[in-house]
Formats: sequence, C-alpha cells, structure tokens
Amino acid sequence: MSKLLITGGSGFIGSALVRNAIKAGNKVCNIDALTYSGRIENNASVASCPNYTFIKENICNQEQLSKIFHDFQPDYIYHLAAESHVDRSIENAKTFIDTNIIGTYNLLEVSLEYWKSNSRDNKFRFLQVSTDEVYGSNTELGGFTEERKYNPSNPYSASKAAADHLATAWFKTYGLPVIITNTSNNFGPFQYPEKLIPIIIISALTGQKIPIYGSGENIRDWIYVEEHAEALLNVACRGNVGARYNIGATNEKGNIELAKSICNILDELVPKSRPYAEQICFVTDRPGHDQRYSIDATKIKKELGWSSKISFDSALRKTVEWYLQNESWWRPMSETRRKEIK
Repeated sequence: MSKLLITGGSGFIGSALVRNAIKAGNKVCNIDALTYSGRIENNASVASCPNYTFIKENICNQEQLSKIFHDFQPDYIYHLAAESHVDRSIENAKTFIDTNIIGTYNLLEVSLEYWKSNSRDNKFRFLQVSTDEVYGSNTELGGFTEERKYNPSNPYSASKAAADHLATAWFKTYGLPVIITNTSNNFGPFQYPEKLIPIIIISALTGQKIPIYGSGENIRDWIYVEEHAEALLNVACRGNVGARYNIGATNEKGNIELAKSICNILDELVPKSRPYAEQICFVTDRPGHDQRYSIDATKIKKELGWSSKISFDSALRKTVEWYLQNESWWRPMSETRRKEIK
C-alpha cells in the first residue's frame, strides 16, 4: 500500500484519481479547498473507506501543508489543485495566479523540505499534472510531442505553464524528483457544468440554446477521465524522474461535430418532438481561443506501455448516460452558473 497525497482531489479529474487510487489499494489523503468546482460529493463512493482521508485546505497555506505532510508521510504527491476554466481566467486572472502559481510554489517548497528530511527517499515522487493548453494552438500536422515549446494563449494556460516551469526548476536546481504530465481535454462523470460537454448535455436537456463559440470549427483532443486517472497512477510509479509525458487518446473532434454527436445520442436515449441539434447556436468567440489541440502520446506508450483502450464513442455515450442518471448532482450547479453569467 502506497501513500498518495492528492491536491484537488474533490475536483473533476482529482476525484477520478482518488477513486481509482483507492480501488487499487492505496492510502489516499485528499487536500481540497472546496471552491466552486470542488465537490465533496464526488468522492461519496469512497468517503467511508478506512484508507481515505479528506482535509479541507488551500494549497496557498504553506504552514498547514507542512503539517499535513508531517502527519501523513506521503510516498507520492499528485498535484491537481488548480483553477482551470479559460473563461474565468479571462474574467479574473488573479485567482489563477494565486492558486496555480503561488500554490504550486508552496507545494514544491513543502515537498522539498519533506523529501530532504526523509533522507531523500528514492520512492518519493512529485507529479505535476498539467494540460496540453500550455503548448498553445497546433497549426502543424500531427500532435504535440514532449519537445514542443510552451506557447500559452490565455491567463489559465499561462499560469499552468508557469507552474510546470517551477516544477522543472525544482527538479533541476534542488533535485526534487518531479515528473510532469500534459493531458488533452478530459470528459466523463462529475465534470463541472461550465465545461463544453456538460454544457452541451445540460443545455439540451433543459431546453436552452446550446452555445458554440465562433463557427464551431475549433478542434479539441479528448480523453475519458477514468483513463487519464489510470495513466497518472502508471506514470508516478514507473515514469522517469525529470521527464514529461503527454497523456492522450487520439480523439480529435471539432466542437460542432462533438455537439451534434451528443445531440444524436440524446435523440436516441430521450427523444422529443424536435431534434436536439436544432438548439445549437453560435456565439461570439472568446479572446485567445486556440484553434486546435492534438496530443502525441507515443512516448508514454513506448516507455511505460500505457495507451487508451476505451473508444471515444463508447465513453461519450457513458458520459451522456451518467448526466441523465444524475440530474440531482448537476442541476443546482447549473442554475448557479446561469445566475453568474447573467
């Protein structure tokens, strides 16, 4: 049994990692500030497990982080706590600077002190979980490789790029055993209703217009969140210290294509008098909107033997079905978000 300290473990990706880590027999300490998108309900299925601990804390509180490290004595750090929505970063960049940059600095400092005090334990790893958005828009053939230079386009991706650079610096300067992962767009259960796929599903079900930025031709590369969690467990245990690994499933989809696919699934599962696709509308594009993301996941497959095994169509259907079955989870948050937008 390994001891995993996961920051942001009540968020969308973090909670998937928590559930998978517990299922694999690990001891998990979840640190989450429970801001608007962190939901304690996301880990209800493991809340009573004796090897699961939840601590409500902000990673900007370095003193409390030190105490948690001292008490829990983790083998692995999975750093997922972050502000993550591009639109919100455009509206209020400061929160992203505080959490994604200052918070990461605090965590690196506490991890370094802890690692040194434990006689440089060879098992210890710090996994910096990042995004493909740090690479900017891909205008070339093929996907982003790990050698791609960072070229962020908005405050969110810039703050994540800064966090990645800090993690790299703590490895190169102090020897902290850091590994960085950059993943494509995630989707699946428990995703907060401000991201594209939940917006499409919920807007369709509630009879609202389905908003698509610009002409809908922006392309994203998608991965099912459960597979991302599986890959993260693999990387931390088997990845090379100081390395970066892209995590993707080779599922590039245009936004309008994606919206129509979801509408087709809903037409089949909960048919109504008119096709759901008639609710699609195009809205003013957001500033700094990258045209295309595309992940090349060759390295992780070659070095660690990990690759995606779930088809996109199957995972998308499972996701739609989950939202249909869990209206009590998403409806209150969706209504709150609508009030914020107004």
